Amino acid sequence: MDDETKNPADYRPEERRPIRSRDTGWAAAISNRLAGAQISPNAISVAGMSAAVIAGFCFAATNQVEGFLCRAVWFSGALLCQVRLLCNLFDGMVAIKRGVASPVGELYNEVPDRVSDAAVLTGLGFAAGAHPWLGFVAAILAVFVAYIRAMAKSVGAPQDYCGPMAKPQRMAVVTLLAVYLAFRPMNWQLSRPVMGEFAWSETNVALLGIVVGSVVTAARRLMRAAVFLRKNKS
Repeated sequence: MDDETKNPADYRPEERRPIRSRDTGWAAAISNRLAGAQISPNAISVAGMSAAVIAGFCFAATNQVEGFLCRAVWFSGALLCQVRLLCNLFDGMVAIKRGVASPVGELYNEVPDRVSDAAVLTGLGFAAGAHPWLGFVAAILAVFVAYIRAMAKSVGAPQDYCGPMAKPQRMAVVTLLAVYLAFRPMNWQLSRPVMGEFAWSETNVALLGIVVGSVVTAARRLMRAAVFLRKNKS
């Protein structure tokens, strides 16, 4: 993590993801405290990845426990998903405030994000009421959506964070699902068989939504990159 200090101090990450909360007072106050404590931005990125991995284990654990404990791990997973997003917010802010933003920091920003997506969605595939193959498909598509953004940038198109199922939207779906399942009355359970062992459980519906939304997002990003490149590279 010392690599962050070996690059020019005036380096600034390009085309950062637009996050409204970045301009809020509370975000500025927390990032100022983290920067004042000399917390490494790369350490914050790794902490976010760790939170996501634990969230994935929490979701998978819902298939092994019952009652209050099941509700507790659903809620813990929801909180950890938000911790992951907060770390994604603060790592860049702290890097800039400390003047240690670097190209290496972008690696710490991108690679842990891909691990985080895979961990959360794969874990959700093993959660109560879910089918593992849906979690695997959702995880693969989440990584593919990010791959398209990175590939488009590498050939000269701008960073494109469009949805409808970019990282913030994926985590919002997962968080809302987990909070709902943590507090819903037991008689509200949705479980309608469709074919074989597949059922319309709340978890499967959420994963299907992420899958479909990710396919649409990937198509949009590809088309937008192609339009830009045709206009500007001819």
